[in-house]
Order: sequence, then C-alpha cells, then structure tokens
Amino acid sequence: MNDSMSIVSLFLHASLIVQVVMLILLAASILSWVLIFQKSFGLRREEKEYTKFETRFWSGVDLNELYREVPSEGATGAAHVFRAGFREFNRLMPKARSNQAVLDGVQRAMRVALSREEERLNQHLPILATISSSSPYIGLFGTVWGIMGSFQALGNAQQATLATVAPWIAEALVATAMGLFAAIPAVIFYNRLTTKSDRQMGRLEDFAEEFHSILHRNVQSREQDEKSKEH
Repeated sequence: MNDSMSIVSLFLHASLIVQVVMLILLAASILSWVLIFQKSFGLRREEKEYTKFETRFWSGVDLNELYREVPSEGATGAAHVFRAGFREFNRLMPKARSNQAVLDGVQRAMRVALSREEERLNQHLPILATISSSSPYIGLFGTVWGIMGSFQALGNAQQATLATVAPWIAEALVATAMGLFAAIPAVIFYNRLTTKSDRQMGRLEDFAEEFHSILHRNVQSREQDEKSKEH
C-alpha cells in the first residue's frame, strides 16, 4: 500500500471530525473485545461451577452440611439459589403457621436470588448490543463527512482530478470500514453470549424447581411423621 494511502497516514491527514469518529470506533472495538473475552471466560467458569455444585448436591450429601459448605458471602449460581432457599426454609420452618407458608417463602427467596443471578449473567451484554447497533451509524457519519470534504475539494480545485478527492474518499471509506470492524464482532458475540447466558439461567431455574420439590417432599414427610406420632 502507498504510504500516502496507509491507514495511519489517512488518520493523520483526516479532518478533525473524522479523526474523532475513528478514535471513537477504535475505542468501541477495543472495549467490545475486552468484554467478549471477559464474558466468555466468565460464562465458561459459571458452567463449571454449576456442574460441580450440582454433582455435590445430588451426591446424597445432607442439606444442612451442604448449606454450611456454601460461603455466606460471594456465593454465585446454583450455590446462591440453594443458600437463599434453604436459609429461608430454616428460618420459617419453626414458626410458620402452615407448611404452604414455608414453601411460599422459600419460593420467593429463590425468585429474588434468581433475579440477581440473571442480572449478573447479563452484565455488560447491553454494552455489546449498543456497540453493535451504533458503530455502523457512527462510521456512516464519518463517511458522509469525508464525502462532503471531497465535494468541497472539487469545488475549490482548478482542475478536477482523482488525486484531489482520493484522500477524502479514502478516509470516508476507512470510517465505514472501522464502523463495521467494531460492529460485526460485537453483534456476533452478543448473540452467542446471550444464548449462553439464557441457557445457564434456564439451568438455574430448573435447579430451583427441583430444590423446591425436594423441600416440598421433606415438609410432607415431616407432616406425616407428626400425624403418626399423634395417633
């Protein structure tokens, strides 16, 4: 590529507005890649932690022992949902008027925990969505500005030649290319990461339902034991 038409040269000789557009798009591209790697590794870690906790949960361990194993602060994923539900279960069981009140309280506690997990799983994804949707338009603005400059150069030139407008058109096309360069990875990985996040959220909701069913059976078992002792 001719040095006069290199990306760096075009940036240095571009108008201030186009330079600002290019810098914004470069920053958006860097930010999107940082978020993509961060979120990809984070969701992969979430899946491993969920599998590990689920294996422990279904291993036949006593629920009270498992509750003590889960840290009171910083628990995430299924461990967070489990701790929230079981804590509410232990709090309501001795003083609740009915078993249904206990189960309703457990369900509310786990619903709040699930809501927080959903918020955490979707963290930073709206930024990727914003970059993917806005970058082409920001690049288009730079393109329009560059084309306007080319027409001004034609109007001021004594003789209209390609050399007169080539730099303006080139910087306009670079702005378009940078907008697409920022937008395409962002939209691809936004869709991919959103799918993974939704799938992980579905697994947490399934776990909450299964755990609620276990507590429901425990409550019924205790109720039957109490009735048999009365007779």
